Amino acid sequence: MSNAQPPPAPIHAPAGVGMLRGTRTFPAAARLALADPQLRHNLGHATATIRDKRANVVAEAADWAELRDAGQAIKAATMAALDEHLVRLEQQLSAAGGVVHWASDADEANEIVTRLVRATGHREVVKVKSMATQEIGLNEALAQAGIDAYETDLAELIVQLGDDLPSHILVPAIHRNRAEIRNLFLRTIPDIDPGLADDPRALAAAARHHLRRRFLSAKVAVSGANFAIAETGTLCVVESEGNGRMCLTLPETLITVMGIEKVIPSWRDLEVFLQLLPRSSTGERMNPYTSLWTGVHAGDGPQSVHLVLLDNGRTSVLADEVGRAALHCIRCSACLNVCPVYQRTGGHAYGSVYPGPIGAILSPQLTGIEDNASLPYASTLCGACYDVCPVKIDIPSILVHLRAEHVEAQRERGVPPTPEAVAMAAAAWTMADAGRWRRAQRSSRLARLLGRRRDKTQGIIRSLPAPLAAWTGARDAPRPPAETFREWWAARERSENGKAQ
Repeated sequence: MSNAQPPPAPIHAPAGVGMLRGTRTFPAAARLALADPQLRHNLGHATATIRDKRANVVAEAADWAELRDAGQAIKAATMAALDEHLVRLEQQLSAAGGVVHWASDADEANEIVTRLVRATGHREVVKVKSMATQEIGLNEALAQAGIDAYETDLAELIVQLGDDLPSHILVPAIHRNRAEIRNLFLRTIPDIDPGLADDPRALAAAARHHLRRRFLSAKVAVSGANFAIAETGTLCVVESEGNGRMCLTLPETLITVMGIEKVIPSWRDLEVFLQLLPRSSTGERMNPYTSLWTGVHAGDGPQSVHLVLLDNGRTSVLADEVGRAALHCIRCSACLNVCPVYQRTGGHAYGSVYPGPIGAILSPQLTGIEDNASLPYASTLCGACYDVCPVKIDIPSILVHLRAEHVEAQRERGVPPTPEAVAMAAAAWTMADAGRWRRAQRSSRLARLLGRRRDKTQGIIRSLPAPLAAWTGARDAPRPPAETFREWWAARERSENGKAQ
């Protein structure tokens, strides 16, 4: 009779992995967010603070432009030979005593991590802040298996205690202010001082005291990775609080879940990113805590080290020559802090664990453009995100590319065109012929009559009848001029010729 144990039941990620629960389309979610003045105040204050800090430290770096060029070049070259670097990473980490697992999607990654935790005999894990584990819904999958996962990053802890959702890549609880956090701690943390103040030092101290017991008792930790160095099999986590260092050194078992795009070829490449990342993310010259580990070392740190390499749609993104640049992202969140759309709607409106401009191009590619069709339109295309991106991802161009993909997909599926699409097609047809364009300009005088009736200032049109009301419902329209340019030019020529005679 065999002593083999039956395999554990599969642990599946929640439906809509990578998307936030109860999500709406971006336009619907944005309308709700815009109606919350406290949210806009919290976002405006926090993003302005981070943005100013970043600008100051970037201005100090005389070679900032060269660093950005180097970061872009390293990422592009790495993506071009990603398979080779990943194989080398596996070989080097395995030689150092680590174990590498490959996960094609969220379900497979969750099953691997759950199986590894179960094998330890423990039912609790401490976690380092990780976008990849949020993407696959790991906490929820572990909970289904009876395993408790405790976030140790302060902002992630706030989100978890409030049964909330992250709204920013770097500061997941950016949508909450100090008073809200204090009230949350008083409700959810046992034995907390009822006289807790709402100043940052007091709140951080309360969280530190609460987490200390978790750090000292935990036998299993789960982390992400900011970078993985292929030449030595070394993994790297950068953070600002020290919680990551505690999770990466104290437990007996360490499981890292990492997107395959995080690999870099060499230590020399890491030098570039350790200058780019802290300045762009937290506005610091260097990370307060940079933790690196290579496999297993007897008597020092975790004695069982695992790396789960996560695909989950990344190879599909890699196949898109335009969209693949989204994989260059180093998760600094600089694009969120300058985006006028994000600053007014917040991260929850994007319905994804990757909010803001980078989420608008990454999420649709990871899950399929039709599942996130509204996100590529969640932008003014102002270009501020490209200006601050430390690896020079041309987010506006990718947004336009994804919009075109969405339109083409709709056409192939036989979906009737929207009124906007019909209007754009009509405009293209009109502008393609000089005669048609001339007649259209003359007919625009009708709009002047509408403007005169609807606006006493005579300069703008505040409302138009349906279906044009959809446009003026959100913006004013300029009233067409009294004469077209062609008419003005012809009159000018007649006048000049008359003077010459």
